[in-house]
Amino acid sequence: MEGFSDFSLVLTLPKDDSFFEKKKKLLQLRGYGHEIQVLFSSSEDPLVALQVMVEVARIIHLDEPELYFGGVEAILPYYSRRNELESLNSVLKLIDMSLRDAAEKKIDVLIVLRNAVIEMIREFGDKSKEETVIVKCGCKGEDELVEWGRNHGVQTKLQIAYVEGAGRGAVAAEDLEVGECALEIPVSIIISEDIVYESDMYHILKQVDGISTETMLLLWSMKERYNSNSKFKLYFETLPEAFNTGLSFGVEALTSLDGTLLFEEIIQAKEHLRMQYDELCPALCSNHPDVFQEELYTWEKFMWACELWYSNSMKVIFNDGKLRTCLVPIAGLLNHSLCPHILNYGRVDSATSSLKFPFSRPCLKGEQCYLSYGKLSCAHLLTFYGFLPKGDNIYDSIPLDIDGPEAEEDCSNSDWTTHMVRGTWLSSNHEIFHYGLPPPLLNKLRVALSGANLPTDTHKDVEIEKEVLETLHSIFNPMLEGLGEAECIERVNLGWDVKLALEYNELQRKIISSVLASCFSGLEML
Repeated sequence: MEGFSDFSLVLTLPKDDSFFEKKKKLLQLRGYGHEIQVLFSSSEDPLVALQVMVEVARIIHLDEPELYFGGVEAILPYYSRRNELESLNSVLKLIDMSLRDAAEKKIDVLIVLRNAVIEMIREFGDKSKEETVIVKCGCKGEDELVEWGRNHGVQTKLQIAYVEGAGRGAVAAEDLEVGECALEIPVSIIISEDIVYESDMYHILKQVDGISTETMLLLWSMKERYNSNSKFKLYFETLPEAFNTGLSFGVEALTSLDGTLLFEEIIQAKEHLRMQYDELCPALCSNHPDVFQEELYTWEKFMWACELWYSNSMKVIFNDGKLRTCLVPIAGLLNHSLCPHILNYGRVDSATSSLKFPFSRPCLKGEQCYLSYGKLSCAHLLTFYGFLPKGDNIYDSIPLDIDGPEAEEDCSNSDWTTHMVRGTWLSSNHEIFHYGLPPPLLNKLRVALSGANLPTDTHKDVEIEKEVLETLHSIFNPMLEGLGEAECIERVNLGWDVKLALEYNELQRKIISSVLASCFSGLEML
């Protein structure tokens, strides 16, 4: 690398970023502007400058919860697993773009940087690896589906398998590196709204006031599931008879959720779906029995289709720039993880007219390959997917409705219109005036309880601090009591839904208890 000319790589915080001002503030606190030029000098170790790039990339890729719960300080050496993977991959992408037209003397140092980032991704993935037990590789129906896909242009380096505790999943058929494509699905076998437009029911459905394309697709899939001549026959045959999501919870499971916000959310969701069914299906079957056969449009089959689309659909941007809700055969078999191998997907490649699933971190042969379903809370994953992820989910929070004026002194901690808490064990700062609680929430309460905007040193007012913590205690103590006493019961013989409900209940208890513990320890410090 000796003798290379000095050069710079530039990272930019997009001005259309929803949290531009907050991120700009964080960058300024660390001595950067919103456009950061990182200099690589022949007189200095390029890996030092690389660390600056990674630090900046982490801030650029912060999302709302990461900012809200204390974006100034990392929770660990990184903000979150998602943030770390996105940040490292964005730096890698910038280096790769620079390599395309780099001068000869510059190439060597860029390759060193690239290898260093790849190693950082590898080490991070190894630390975050989930232990899974593969029950068996190869499943007759799913293997036939993959073969059908290959006959229609699918390319894959994955093998379908049964995974202990998760059902179906996908494992790497060979060692796969960052940037390699795990799966490539041609647009021709993606189930999207265009299929409905070409069906025999579209001329009827387009006359229904207010009906969405997603609802049209749901109704189409209810019928197509039983079409023996369907192009997607093998796909529908590999789908389960029951999806076992929170929408299918029985009375005992729902009773176990009593006292949680999720209880009300599931009840309301089911009531909404029932209303939607009653408004649509009976009338369609009565008025158009030749197209909408009554035996195919029962309430049970409607719920099956709802759970199919909730748990298996993906948002895909097509070449016309339109975002569509789709079913993507084969891709739907991949399981979710908080530290996935595949993070960025969802846009059709215009050159190949296919949807690609590239690796954001390496995946070894025989290792389960995980996909990110999105930035989703455990409540959402349980309700619409039917599982709870392993590990700490940073998107698992309890929303709070707090009225009152906002603080104005620090844009990184103010201007939040919604407030929430999460497990305080995720916080890196449990010192006095912090307590492991989110800074925007603390400042909101300080302002509300003082009746005016506070000067920057008002947080040292011990009486106000006590009121803040006592207020939080008064909010969360009834929540904990509402969950009832923790029960130590044998779960071996319990139904799948009751087990999930109890597990979620325990998670809520853990979060609320951590907030109360932080309030108690804070009061002791004051």
